[in-house]
Amino acid sequence: MFETLAVTTLQLARVYGLAIIILAVAALATPTRMGAAIADFERSPGLTLVTAIFTLFLGLALVVLHNHWTDLLAGLVSLMGWVILIKSLLLLAAPAGLLKFASAAGASPGRVRLWGVIVLILGAVFLALGLLGRAAISA
Repeated sequence: MFETLAVTTLQLARVYGLAIIILAVAALATPTRMGAAIADFERSPGLTLVTAIFTLFLGLALVVLHNHWTDLLAGLVSLMGWVILIKSLLLLAAPAGLLKFASAAGASPGRVRLWGVIVLILGAVFLALGLLGRAAISA
């Protein structure tokens, strides 16, 4: 069992885990559709901008509300917030690199499935840590 300082850490780990698992299952179930969506995203500067703005707010909220590095689980949850924030900044300022990476990842159904499996494992880890962890402080 993992111990962390705050219930919020456990709740965010569960949310991350569930969201990541759902996305991974979608990628595994419909890899061709996921690859086409990535290609559409790359061709749409407006969609890229709107996504960057949305993830900017999400990343800022996560970093401001949970920037705790007190233990491994809190650090992982905080790291996810920072990754989301940095990704949004890159999408705003220099989207070409991220779009190239996403395009390569979605180039074939096999690659989408490979990333789906990797992401599924990541989601399962977050969900397990969130469900099996224990908070020392209630809020």
